[in-house]
Amino acid sequence: MKKKIISICLLLCLLAGTCLAAGVADKKQAPLFFEDRPLTLWYTDEALTNYLESAAFDYQEKTGERVIPVLVSGLEYMEQIYKASMEEEGPDLYIMSNDTLEKAYLAGLSYEIKDETGIVNEGNYPLPALWAVSYGDKRLGYPFYYETSILLYNQTYIENLAKDTILAEANAAEGEAAMAAIEAAGSEEAAEQDVVAEAEDIQVTEEEIAQTMDRLIPTTIEGILSFAEDYDAPEQVEAVFKWDVSDIFYNYFVVGNYITVGGNAGDNPENIHIYNEDAMKCLAIYQKLNQFFSIEPDEVTYDSVLKEFIEGKTVFAVATTDAIEKIEEAKAAGEFAYEYGAAMLPDVNEELKSKSLSVTNAVVINGYGSQKKRAEAFAGYVSFERAESLYGRTGKISARKGIAYENPRISVAMSEYENSMPVPKMMETSNFWVQLEIAFANIWKGADVNETLRVLSEQIMTQVTGREYQEQVLPSPVLEEENTEE
Repeated sequence: MKKKIISICLLLCLLAGTCLAAGVADKKQAPLFFEDRPLTLWYTDEALTNYLESAAFDYQEKTGERVIPVLVSGLEYMEQIYKASMEEEGPDLYIMSNDTLEKAYLAGLSYEIKDETGIVNEGNYPLPALWAVSYGDKRLGYPFYYETSILLYNQTYIENLAKDTILAEANAAEGEAAMAAIEAAGSEEAAEQDVVAEAEDIQVTEEEIAQTMDRLIPTTIEGILSFAEDYDAPEQVEAVFKWDVSDIFYNYFVVGNYITVGGNAGDNPENIHIYNEDAMKCLAIYQKLNQFFSIEPDEVTYDSVLKEFIEGKTVFAVATTDAIEKIEEAKAAGEFAYEYGAAMLPDVNEELKSKSLSVTNAVVINGYGSQKKRAEAFAGYVSFERAESLYGRTGKISARKGIAYENPRISVAMSEYENSMPVPKMMETSNFWVQLEIAFANIWKGADVNETLRVLSEQIMTQVTGREYQEQVLPSPVLEEENTEE
């Protein structure tokens, strides 16, 4: 994900001289694809091969239409599509992440879908999926699958804690009962005998455990801090909470609800709001996490975070949706000796809410192809009609709503996706993610939150407006605990 965001900047430079200039001028002269040849679908993720080949086979059995999936390199993907299209060898449709859809459209490589079967709507997809494939008032693709962040927790640890908590609460209640019995019976010895007999009869039900676990799983970052302070961790636990602090995809949820870059669809340069009091509050709390968890950005990676979670060294971890499949594989291989659960990402606190980042991969119709109707028919089939088998064959979660999964963690991932913000597709702000990541890194190391966020906003707004932009300096927010200390 990090490489994908950074590559946007490089992609802009490569496209500027080839696609943008030719997109309008050459579109009428672009070679048409022959109707009697098979449709071709390009993709870059090898994990999709089995699914796409199976879908193509079944589609041919059903309709007589032949579709050939073609795995190509992800390097200079859009340039490959453009060049091949100009040489009569381009794909009729292809799979692409939503952050590059504006560039594809301006280069003539994406097409406003007609959606004659009416499947791309709120009844079938959550709003972030629809925003992800939207550009202006156009829909540029069929939502296929998504990636977002979730909170993983070691269910074994939490379940053991829940049992201990129930017994501790029961013992506390019996202690109070003992005092009352002493007063009523007038005999301390007789009262103690009654209480011991009752203590031996304590039975913990599965329902009680489940309810206590729900209560123990933190719903805010502040709650995780409180949990860490009170938790008597098993010997193998090295950290209560861990995430890749060097990658913006896993940090973004902290400020995601209070920073807007391009609006919901990420395509409106007039809807940019970065520098504000709530965002500063969130980042100030984020900065304080370093004092408690002491995660070194240079020493942590997403893979190391997931590995430590699988090894039982952490209780909570922020992970992307791909982690579900990886943990299941580790369980099957006997490499994961615990049970695990998934929850929505925690809010910052009771006042400040979180919002995760998401990337939606879509099936896009080539704007230079002549067989758009045929291509759309298969796009709808592969992304919607066949969606129920996508996870089982690829480990990727369909953007389609209403699919029943055996693994309950996937339902949590969908809930998080429904609350997420799609990665913006605006070319003017393509370097925002790199700059925001730098800002997070500096704040984590102790940089002034107010100044860092203000400078970031001024930089992005200068790019978008084409003139030097200055923010009116806001007062640094004072957190509630700081007020109390004063």
